[in-house]
Amino acid sequence: MANIVAIDQGTTSTRSLLVGEDGAIAIVKAIRHGQRHPHPGWVEHDPEELLANIRICLEAAGPAAAIGLSNQGESCLAWDAETGKPLSPVIVWQDGRTADMVEGLRAAGKAAAVLERAGLPLDPYFSATKFRWMLDNLPEVAQARAAGRLRLGTTDAFFLQRLTGEFATDATTASRTSLMNLATGAWDEELCALFGVPLDSLPPIRQTVAAFGKTQTGPITASLVDQQASLYGHRCRRAGDLKITFGTGAFCLAVTSTIPKAPALTGGLLPTVAWHIGDRPTYALDGGVYDVGSSIEWAIKTGVASGVDDFHQFRRPPAIERGLVFVPAFSGLACPHWDRTAAPVIIGLTPASDFADLRQALLEGIALLTCDILAAMEAEVQTGDVIAIDGGLSRSPYFCQFLADSAGKAVALSDFDETTALGTAQLAALGIGVEIPAVSASNRKLYEPRDAPRERWRGRFRTAVERTSGWR
Repeated sequence: MANIVAIDQGTTSTRSLLVGEDGAIAIVKAIRHGQRHPHPGWVEHDPEELLANIRICLEAAGPAAAIGLSNQGESCLAWDAETGKPLSPVIVWQDGRTADMVEGLRAAGKAAAVLERAGLPLDPYFSATKFRWMLDNLPEVAQARAAGRLRLGTTDAFFLQRLTGEFATDATTASRTSLMNLATGAWDEELCALFGVPLDSLPPIRQTVAAFGKTQTGPITASLVDQQASLYGHRCRRAGDLKITFGTGAFCLAVTSTIPKAPALTGGLLPTVAWHIGDRPTYALDGGVYDVGSSIEWAIKTGVASGVDDFHQFRRPPAIERGLVFVPAFSGLACPHWDRTAAPVIIGLTPASDFADLRQALLEGIALLTCDILAAMEAEVQTGDVIAIDGGLSRSPYFCQFLADSAGKAVALSDFDETTALGTAQLAALGIGVEIPAVSASNRKLYEPRDAPRERWRGRFRTAVERTSGWR
């Protein structure tokens, strides 16, 4: 088998995975990049830094017969069509600067049309209002539009143009913008008009496995959102197959047999394209927690924790059982609440509480927010008794066991947790007619649910969540 390379460009880092001719699979390079927070609620990346890191990762992997590229999803930017120069920073998916714009659209009665056509709720999370903000607030973007040289896109389209000369995106990424009609798989003129985004500045939408042009080290044969790549890497193929990735945020996706219903009918879950290969797309339901790894980084930055090892084990009973609750709504609440006015809440501190209690309550809050998503999933698709997880928090035995106990399902993880990069490589290989076999799960760790007062925990947590709303 020829070399296959996957580039996983995520919220905090970029990494390259190499599947060698002998079938060996390994991460060959990983580079962290900067995060900018110029104002409260704003999150930005430097697009040139991200692109430079991709190039370094490609060079580290060497020549390839096929390359796959996974991206951050809703993170987006503007650039000059002729020079490729960025005209904006990357506005990251967590960014909430367009909250007032969203409320204005909602007050104008536009939410129903967005739900009907894009299948998505009005929220700053998605790319459409970010594009509008760039047009309204960045003079260089408006000037490029007037000159007919403006390109607007998610990060994948920018990377592809600069790496291969191709201006394109794929169906999974387009489905996260609020501008693609979920039923047709094409940009929707009515949605573009509603958000004030020029359709002719957007990239053509291609299938997930397609020809995306050639880099200096090989052709790009697949491109998609990182969470969809992780779903594929977990070998989730049948309706009800479900995975959760605990990265900067938590992302839970479950495969569906048909195009999902709108969020208003699914407890706030998002219908999305899982991947488009061949004749028709495969769909999924998606639910997320905004702040997971970012909450851990907050704890380390503030001195609540000295490092990630502080989150692995705790000596005391669950914090929520002792009356201490932490709702980590640093960026608001995502599915199923969809509340950007929510702020973090810590309830139940006593004079005896210490940093270990705060760390324990923080992990439990992430797990219980995840349980809200799982409950919404159960109402829509029949999922199994095992939850496949990956990402940073999968390395915390306490978190995995508490998640199993509070969800009432077994939590499974394997020794190989680079499922996003693996799924990206598997899809890239399909582009040249090669199949990469699944990584053996024989050594996977399984956390079985124990007897626990999970309903009392979840009820107490819901009470705390109600108190987060309306603060911002």
